[in-house]
Amino acid sequence: MLLKGSEIVMECLLEQGVDTVFGYPGGTILNIYDELYKYSDKINHILTSHEQGASHAADGYARSTGKVGVCMATSGPGATNLVTGIATAYMDSVPIVAITCNVTVPLLGKDTFQEIDIAGVTMPITKHNFIVKDVKILADTIRKAFAIAKTGRPGPVLIDITKDVTAASCEYTKVDADSYKLAKKVPVADEKSIDKVATMISKSKKPMIFVGGGINISGASEELKELAEKIDSPVCDSMMGKGAFSGRHELYTGMLGMHGTKTSNYGVTNCDLLLAIGVRFSDRVTGNVKKFAPKAKIVHIDIDPAEINKNISTDAHIIGDAKDIIKRLVDKTDKMDHSEWVNEIRQHAKDNPIPSPNKDRLDCPYILETLSDKTNGEAIVCTEVGQHQLWTSLHYKFSKPRTLISSGGLGTMGYGLGAAIGAKIGNKDKTVINIAGDGCFRMNMIELMTAARNKLPIIEIVIDNRVLGNVRQWQTLFYGKRYSNTVLDDGTDFIKIAEGMGAKAKLITTKEEFDKAIDEALNEKDTPIVLDCMIDPDDKVWPMVAPGAPINENLNENDY
Repeated sequence: MLLKGSEIVMECLLEQGVDTVFGYPGGTILNIYDELYKYSDKINHILTSHEQGASHAADGYARSTGKVGVCMATSGPGATNLVTGIATAYMDSVPIVAITCNVTVPLLGKDTFQEIDIAGVTMPITKHNFIVKDVKILADTIRKAFAIAKTGRPGPVLIDITKDVTAASCEYTKVDADSYKLAKKVPVADEKSIDKVATMISKSKKPMIFVGGGINISGASEELKELAEKIDSPVCDSMMGKGAFSGRHELYTGMLGMHGTKTSNYGVTNCDLLLAIGVRFSDRVTGNVKKFAPKAKIVHIDIDPAEINKNISTDAHIIGDAKDIIKRLVDKTDKMDHSEWVNEIRQHAKDNPIPSPNKDRLDCPYILETLSDKTNGEAIVCTEVGQHQLWTSLHYKFSKPRTLISSGGLGTMGYGLGAAIGAKIGNKDKTVINIAGDGCFRMNMIELMTAARNKLPIIEIVIDNRVLGNVRQWQTLFYGKRYSNTVLDDGTDFIKIAEGMGAKAKLITTKEEFDKAIDEALNEKDTPIVLDCMIDPDDKVWPMVAPGAPINENLNENDY
């Protein structure tokens, strides 16, 4: 059938099963927005308060559902406002498709009003990007973009469409999304590599499993649990791996790395086999790479060959999908008993617990442990970036996959509230909570209007210490308490701001006030709620490994 380019965009989105897009209109993308008006019964458009909010919402939607998230923006500043969200998705392997529109083909390259080479700008932070100048290739380009975004190691793809293409017409034929395949196939692990690793597991006396976001992406949580229990191995995780292995399981030891638990860091330092699955060995995980897992044979399992031996040298590796590989390893390993090693790890955990909440006053660990108990570790918890993010990773016991939504690789302040909107849109029946520092909240609080307009009962918990907490912690420990531009105590009233945007809001200063307010918030049905929780500006995240130190030298407050 003969369709305009803007209609082809809508039909291709429907082909891909897209039910929601997040965006903000503008001049060059008007043809697509005019078509969205006509398709409003099929495709839900969420108008965010800023384009960056749209990219973060698409990201949160994708992480929490496993589907491809979609965001849209106009040319020039609209497109560049997506860039931080695209980079965030790229660093954490999140499948999103960003659709932008540009000036007409004759005006490209002439410094036209609101013209920008967004394909050039985003080349380093996308799996691939396209600029479409011919309506005849539009449908195939969109299909290819979705396939690239979700195939193999997921990631963002950008499609920039000139405005004249959205107005031009050509023949369109519907295609089943499942029938469109990329020429490059996902790597399948070879049997020889599987056999080698299975043999290494069978010889191990002190195994340790370290899991990252690849387990959540591949949907391999059940297989991971089966493997860990079969080989009787403790399990630790990265921030992106939260929920892949239940934080309430007896074999779970906590997060690894700079702000990991002493027990996870001890386990990796003393194990004889480290089975690392779906991880990229970030510097925040490894500490001093020369002293990382010094006693262990290291096995790296990942779908992306580029990650193998990039940061840590391995003794063996398997390239392929984690779910498939773990299944095959389970089949090739016998039931094992490492009770002596497991008991050693458990005793270490008893002797070196995570620091408890303050007994006398409200602090973030108390807030997170209370939330964990009240939600049974099953809420979708989004975070901004900073101390509150690290406290969340340490004190909230995630029991299900795809329930921590956080910017791990790029560390994007201002990410969480937009992501929470996307997560709530994709999971209407689940409790969605965003944990924010007051510094981060200042960056994206405008998205409260988006949540209020769409009647989304997101719980926004602001950990309000009137400082940039994580930077202040470093300034205290490593910069002689020279607090350069980290004090935020300027009298801003978050309660009035939140209420002015259509949200409910409460100031929280005590544990008792928090307990009462969170119970009310968890029962809210259609309005976002902000809980402005006042804590001490010098509260710190413990334990901590100093930059450049080995991870077994993670210290608590009394050690500094």
